[in-house]
Amino acid sequence: MKSERLTTPWWALRVALGATAFLAGLDKYFNLLANWPSYLSPMAAHVLPMSAATFMHIVGVIEMAVGAAILTGYCQIGGYVAAIWLIGIAVNLVTTGQYFDVAVRDVAMAVAAFTLARLTEAGVGAEAFGRAGAQSLLSSRSGVTRGSIA
Repeated sequence: MKSERLTTPWWALRVALGATAFLAGLDKYFNLLANWPSYLSPMAAHVLPMSAATFMHIVGVIEMAVGAAILTGYCQIGGYVAAIWLIGIAVNLVTTGQYFDVAVRDVAMAVAAFTLARLTEAGVGAEAFGRAGAQSLLSSRSGVTRGSIA
């Protein structure tokens, strides 16, 4: 299979998942897209030592960090974190007794995030500049190429 054919879907996943995570995280402070605290399970809200709104602000920071990681090229770790995060959100939504449609959507997004991580792991797409640059610099200075010692 030619990995060049997978580059376009990889970019689509990277941009869509990265932007969605970042913007959803940012909106936790503005509640323009949704009333985010209402998505928190009453069971979770009961055990939290803070208000639902404060918790959602913390969630927003994490979501913006994951989105930024994906958008800046750290797609493998960002994809895995997003996949786990989205499954956690889906479980939370199911425990509310409502929002089942959103929970199903989040599971589908988790599969997409996992796919982005696996494609990146398989060498599809672009690596983050710092990692790729460091690897190239190290290889050229030591005379070591990938998989062999000179």
